[in-house]
Amino acid sequence: MSQKLRILLVEDEDHLLDAIKLNLELEGYKVHAVKDGKTALKIFKEERFNLIVLDVMLPEMDGFQVCETIRLENAEVPIMFLTAKNTSEDRVLGLKKGADDYLVKPFNLEELILRVGILVKRSLKPDDLKELNSYKIGDKTIYFNSFELKHDDGTVTPLTKKETMLLKLLIERKNDAVSREQILETVWNYDVYPSTRTIDNFILTFRKYFEPDQKNPVYFHSIRGVGYKFTDIH
Repeated sequence: MSQKLRILLVEDEDHLLDAIKLNLELEGYKVHAVKDGKTALKIFKEERFNLIVLDVMLPEMDGFQVCETIRLENAEVPIMFLTAKNTSEDRVLGLKKGADDYLVKPFNLEELILRVGILVKRSLKPDDLKELNSYKIGDKTIYFNSFELKHDDGTVTPLTKKETMLLKLLIERKNDAVSREQILETVWNYDVYPSTRTIDNFILTFRKYFEPDQKNPVYFHSIRGVGYKFTDIH
C-alpha cells in the first residue's frame, strides 16, 4: 500500500491512540495522530488526508463539532467516528453531522482495519452514483430511474424506491463491503433506524430476484459484523 494514503487519527486516550496508529502503520498507511479537536482542525487545514478517524469524546471540542467544521470546508474526505456511545440517536447524530461510518468502543482492530480500507478505497474513486441509469445482472436489467426490473423475456417487476436505492448503492460499491451505517445514511435518510433484520430482508428479496441458487448466493452477500456486499461475477 502506498505511503501516500494518509489518515488523520484523533483520539485522546493514549493507549488507544498508540494501538490504532501502530496497526494502521503496519497496514502501510501514513498516520498523523493528535489528541484534541482544535489541533485536528489545524492539521486538517495544512495537510491532505484520505480518511479521518475521529473520537467523539474529546477535550474542549467534541468530535461532532470537529466533523461539522470539516464538512463546511470539505464534503469529500471520509470520516469515521469512534465512540463509547451505542444508541441509535448517537449514530444518527453522527451521520447527520457528515460522518461516513461509526464504530463503537470497544472494537475489534481487524474490523477497524477493514472499515478503514473500505473508506480509503472510496476516497480514491470518482463518485459516479448519479450517472448510473441501468445495470444488468444475469438475465435481468435494473432501471433505476423508473424503479423497474426488466427480464429478458420482456416481463417487468416493479421495484420500491428503497429497493432501488439499496441496489444502486451496493452496485456502485461492487466488490466492497458496505456498512449498515452507510446504508442508513443513503437509503433510509435518517428517517428511521432499520434493524439488521430489515436490511437482511432486502438482501433476501434481491437473492430471490437475481440468484440462481438463493442458498449459495454469488451476487448479494452478508458480511458478518460489517454489512453487505454485491459481487459482480462477470
